[in-house]
Amino acid sequence: MLPLLVPLMGLALAYFALLDGWYLLRVPCAVLRARLLRPRVRDLLAEQRYSGRVLPSDLDLLLHMNNARYLREADMARAAHLARCGVLGALRTLGARAVMAASCARYRRSLRLLEPFEVRTRLLGWDDRAFYLEARFVSRRDGFLCALLRSRQHVLGASPARVVQHLCKRRVEPPELPEDLQHWVAYNEASSRLLRAESGLQEDVVKDQ
Repeated sequence: MLPLLVPLMGLALAYFALLDGWYLLRVPCAVLRARLLRPRVRDLLAEQRYSGRVLPSDLDLLLHMNNARYLREADMARAAHLARCGVLGALRTLGARAVMAASCARYRRSLRLLEPFEVRTRLLGWDDRAFYLEARFVSRRDGFLCALLRSRQHVLGASPARVVQHLCKRRVEPPELPEDLQHWVAYNEASSRLLRAESGLQEDVVKDQ
């Protein structure tokens, strides 16, 4: 037993030392839990909630949740959200995938050690290339909105409209994006044009990547 235990401990040590071990474990667990233990959500625009608590490993030197941890927890909540509403399954069926293209965050109040919170995720809409999602970090102590994250998920191998049509069995017009999100989308497009000009890349070349 002991000779077998030593190499197993070595493998575990290498796994957590060389890879982002907990992240690689938590994402599939979040997806499996959403698919197997939670009811299917038929409304693509419905808000879904993912519970969490601030752990010692989440803290920075100021003893509140590290700003990078918000992005990670939003990742978990988004994976669970897309699994429950069927988007992940539709992407797999269509041979497509979604990748993070842009994100922004507003931090309004710190989350402290052991403070319970909810990540409230919803799909805000889509265009010809991407889905737009929102994640709200709400303290379960007093209901205060501590942070607000927005993300742009580019769909590769299909279009968002085709993914939605696959799920709904009909063509669905996207909802109008909130005004502040439209400004953010416009900012990203302007930034892309500037970066393409700096790099000397053509528009059609970049869009094909």
